[in-house]
Amino acid sequence: MPIKLDELDRRILRALQANGRMHNTELAQTIGLSPSPCLRRVRLLEEAGVIERYVAVVDPAQVGFNQTLFTRVWLTAQDADTIDRFIEAMKRLPQVMECYIMLGECDAMLRLVVADLDDYRRFQTQHLTRANGIQNVKTDLPSQIVKRGYALPL
Repeated sequence: MPIKLDELDRRILRALQANGRMHNTELAQTIGLSPSPCLRRVRLLEEAGVIERYVAVVDPAQVGFNQTLFTRVWLTAQDADTIDRFIEAMKRLPQVMECYIMLGECDAMLRLVVADLDDYRRFQTQHLTRANGIQNVKTDLPSQIVKRGYALPL
């Protein structure tokens, strides 16, 4: 169940989403609080799980992942063992940036990063297989990234 956020919490979260490396004194000044209450609020947001973790956003192309692909997956069966096997396999693959179990036409949706299409083909033949509970795969290749966001609209 979501926790109730007041406007100060929202300002803290907006500021940290824009710059997660912001020092507490700078954050406090930005949102209009003194440093101690600001730090206390940040700690409460962390403890409540609202702030899951802090990460660096890396440009995939700058580190050799030039291609993002979206893959729709149909599983061999709908039973719990097949779904669990698929989920565990996807969690182990660093190329899988996001994995969703879907309601609708396909069973799962993946966002993948790879170096190029040859790299994807190797990934597909090695990992998107019956051994991981997968029956069918359809992959979409975006032609242009228009927007990639990470900040929630708070």
